[in-house]
Amino acid sequence: MNRLLVLLITLACALSAAAQKKPDAVDEMAALLKPDRVEVYKEAGGRRLEMRIFEPEKKNAPVPCYLVIHGGGWAGGEPKRMYPFAAHYARQGMVGVSLQYRLYNTKTGVSVFDCVKDARSAMRWLAAHSDGLGIDPKKIIVSGGSAGGHLAASTALFDQVNDETGDAALTVTPAALILLFPVIDTSAEGYGNARIGERWRELSPAHNVRPGLPPTLTFHGTGDTVTPYAGARAFHESMLEKGNRSMLITHEGGRHGYLMSDSKLFADTMAKSDAFLRELGLLPVPAK
Repeated sequence: MNRLLVLLITLACALSAAAQKKPDAVDEMAALLKPDRVEVYKEAGGRRLEMRIFEPEKKNAPVPCYLVIHGGGWAGGEPKRMYPFAAHYARQGMVGVSLQYRLYNTKTGVSVFDCVKDARSAMRWLAAHSDGLGIDPKKIIVSGGSAGGHLAASTALFDQVNDETGDAALTVTPAALILLFPVIDTSAEGYGNARIGERWRELSPAHNVRPGLPPTLTFHGTGDTVTPYAGARAFHESMLEKGNRSMLITHEGGRHGYLMSDSKLFADTMAKSDAFLRELGLLPVPAK
C-alpha cells in the first residue's frame, strides 16, 4: 500500500511539474524589470486596482502615454506579463503603464463587462491625472494581448459600458491602438462567447466597427486556434470599409501568443509598432 501511495505521489508531482508553464522570452524579460511607481486608479469589489508605471529617463512634458493590458481570457494573467512593452516605450520617451483589472470570476460576480469598465476607468484616470503624470491625454496609445487586446479595443469602441461611480462625462479616445493576437470576435466562431453570454454582440469589436475609430495596428497568426485569425481579418477589413486606418500584420502559421515566445519576434513586433507610431507622430524623440 505504501509503495502504491509513493507511486501515486510521484506521478502527481511529475504531472504538476509538466503542467507548469515554462517562462517564455517575454517572461524572462519581465523578471528583470520593476516599475518606477505604482498608482491606484480605482477601487472595486474590495480591490485596489493598480497601474504599474514606467517613467522615461528624461521627460519633455507632456509626453505620450502607452497603456498596455495583459491577457488571460479575462480570468487570469497579471500586469507583470506586459512590463517589457511598457518599459520599451518608457525608453522611447513615453510614460509606459501596465494595467491591473478585475478578473472574470463567476463566484465573485465579476463579468467581462466589469473588465471592460476597468479598462475604460483607467483611461479616464489617466486623463484626469495627466498633469501629475506629465502626459498628453490626447496621445494615449492603448495596447494589449489576447483578452487584453479586447480590453484595449474596448477603450475606443464601447462608450456605453462605464463604471457607474466614474465620471462618464469624461470621455477619452485613444490616439492609436496596437492589438496583439486580440480577442476581436466574441461570437460563437471567435472567443469568449460562453463567458459573455447572450449579450456577446455588445462586446464584440468585429461587430461594432464604426467610422472615426483610432488608427489600429493588429498582429495575428494564421495558426491561432484560440482567437481565430479570421476574426482579426474581418475586423481589419471592416475598419477599412468604414474609412478607418488599419494595418494587419500576419504571421504565417503563428499560434496564439506567438510573438511572446521568441525574443526576435518580440523585437520585430516592437520595431513595427515603433514605425506605426512614428508615422502617426506619436513616437517622441527621447530627451538628451
